[in-house]
Amino acid sequence: MHKDNKKVTRAWAFYDWANSAYNLVITSTIFPAYYTVITSDKDSNTIDYVDFFGFKFINSALYSYALAFAFLVIALISPILSSIADSRGNKKTFMKIFTYMGAVACCGLYLFKGSNLELGIICMIFAAIGFWGSLVFYNAYLPEIASIEKQDSVSAKGFTYGYIGSIVLQIICFVFVFKPEWFGIVEDTMPFRLSFLLVGVWWIVFAQIPFKTLPDNPGKIKAAQGRIFADGFKELRKVWLIVKELRYLKLFLGAFFFYAMGVQTVMLVATIFGEKELELSTEKLIATILILQLVAIPGAMLMSYLSSKKFGNIPVLMGVVCIWILACLSAYFVKSEMEFYLLAAVIGLIMGGIQSLSRSTYSKIIPPNHPDQTSFFSFYDVTEKVALVIGMFSFAFIEEVSENMRNSVLVLAIFFILGLVFLTFVNSIAPQALKVQKQKA
Repeated sequence: MHKDNKKVTRAWAFYDWANSAYNLVITSTIFPAYYTVITSDKDSNTIDYVDFFGFKFINSALYSYALAFAFLVIALISPILSSIADSRGNKKTFMKIFTYMGAVACCGLYLFKGSNLELGIICMIFAAIGFWGSLVFYNAYLPEIASIEKQDSVSAKGFTYGYIGSIVLQIICFVFVFKPEWFGIVEDTMPFRLSFLLVGVWWIVFAQIPFKTLPDNPGKIKAAQGRIFADGFKELRKVWLIVKELRYLKLFLGAFFFYAMGVQTVMLVATIFGEKELELSTEKLIATILILQLVAIPGAMLMSYLSSKKFGNIPVLMGVVCIWILACLSAYFVKSEMEFYLLAAVIGLIMGGIQSLSRSTYSKIIPPNHPDQTSFFSFYDVTEKVALVIGMFSFAFIEEVSENMRNSVLVLAIFFILGLVFLTFVNSIAPQALKVQKQKA
């Protein structure tokens, strides 16, 4: 298909508009704050434990374990599904399945009132699987709809759309949370639960834009013969054999593996950290995360400009990872509200940039015009999900052992340092590897 079609790239970016409401409301602001409040005994001098199917956990540790489990599921199934999507030409079908799964699970959180903890955790897990599972197929469209020179800007456009869309819905949710009396709402949990319901509806409605415009399979459709799962594993093995021969690609995936542990874990636990360690109110936390999202928009655009026009992808990534290391070390010592707000602003500036730039960098270095684009991106997504499993599990485990969340944050700095080491090796061979890619194109 013809690349750089404005209608197609705009429709692709609108999926970020649709699903980023989940990432902001469910993973970053309202749901984490709501979960912490309804599972807390309101006594700052005690540790908050919850009972989940007969097992006892620290409430925030259970939250981390549940997300780690969701990421493990995605890591196990996405290689098979993406390989099947490549061989069957039904990439968009899988994208739809995960979208509807995640959106319906968000709507299911409307029923979560605290006493039914198991239902809330299960819906949270399915929502995460739906969100991250759909991204496997969404990301795989990037190298097929955008030329190499446009991939940084198109990727940044997606994140920009996502931040704007999520902020719009977040403001709508604010009205319910902060002014429930305007709607005659008297039940304390209702404003929060309505927000979860709105996320699911928003996700489904706006996802129809990319579903209508994106082609079912931008690449070559192969004949659907043989056993579907056997074919999927065959496609995956073919891609793995290619990846093994590309040293630059392997090193980049190694770097991404380590710094992704830190990036996503910080984003997922930031609200709970502010709630438990600094005892910030729900209103202050939600407002802080909203500001963080606003700062992330120019951050993603700045990273795209610096990488495309000034320094190149890898040097910019190295600089951003250095800032992440300092941010984690600073978080260990944060004591006041103002310090938390300043740290959140810094993280917001680099949050969208590192995600957008990582995706476009990977898109540039995989073999161009290869028919198994989804399978290549499944390696990228599996790398991220396995990193998240380790990141979230280690964060929860360290907190349970030490009974101090600050120790968990400090360990995240180690992950970023390891990622920086890998990026240094990547940078040493980047010019040669990129030259090879251009010759092949």
